[in-house]
Amino acid sequence: MSIKKLALITTLVSAFFLTGCDNKQSATTDNKSAEPAKVSTLKVGVISGPEEEVAEVAKQQAKELYNLDVELVIFSDYVIPNQALNDGLIDVNAFQHKPFLDEQIKERGYKLSVVGNSFVYPIASYSKKLKPITQSEETGEGVKVTSPRGETFFIAANSTIAIPSDPTNLGRALLLLQHEGMITVDKAKGLLPTVFDITSNPYNYKIIELEAPMLPRSLDDAQVDLAIINNAFAGQVNLTPSKDGIFVEDKDSPYVNIIVARENNKDDENVKNFVKSYQTEAVAEKANQIFNGGAIRGW
Repeated sequence: MSIKKLALITTLVSAFFLTGCDNKQSATTDNKSAEPAKVSTLKVGVISGPEEEVAEVAKQQAKELYNLDVELVIFSDYVIPNQALNDGLIDVNAFQHKPFLDEQIKERGYKLSVVGNSFVYPIASYSKKLKPITQSEETGEGVKVTSPRGETFFIAANSTIAIPSDPTNLGRALLLLQHEGMITVDKAKGLLPTVFDITSNPYNYKIIELEAPMLPRSLDDAQVDLAIINNAFAGQVNLTPSKDGIFVEDKDSPYVNIIVARENNKDDENVKNFVKSYQTEAVAEKANQIFNGGAIRGW
């Protein structure tokens, strides 16, 4: 057995114990001859943290609306959920945006298909070192940015900025930096620029790539001034774009999160019912509560 396969199996075993056995069917009836209601089960992969809490409400909706039992399988990174789905170890996942899925399919040949939208979770920059300044305050070389709260922050020249290392979120972070006027990237690279595609960096920002789960911890690093972090991992340390973000992706982002199945099960009734369960007012309200208004419904 390969190390890669062993790692996947280990992750799924851990996920089983994390989620527990809360999906066991238990039914009683006073009429023993009555036919028990048919119960279906669907395994759904999600990332641990705030998005898991949102998925819990979708799970409840699926049971209430369609008598569909959903088992949430919890992952801690962005790579294994698509591998698990492609291998048939789960039925659906809900954690990624389409540029990320497209890149995974291109690199790994997965036979996966989008079956619905969930939310736009704006990527945001965070810092434990930067403090708000007045708009008129004198500064040296660098860029002034505005937070969702209307505060002004100054990103000084030569600052060190940590960004995600996976291709699509790396590109997403670079485009956010470009949007704030901090760098310029090659337009021909579309949604997937890399640090080698930076065509202008007038303030000599030092951009370092880290694995996404490490980014929240990088905020405590004396050498890191700013980190761009996805909601899934920011939420694990109680950071939200609206409350804590220095500058934030706007609502017009192309990075709406999606619900994904395999090509061979995308038309299954259980899959369709889960999508409808996710796209409910109850789920939207929970996301709004958890992300303090930072989750924008994509359906």
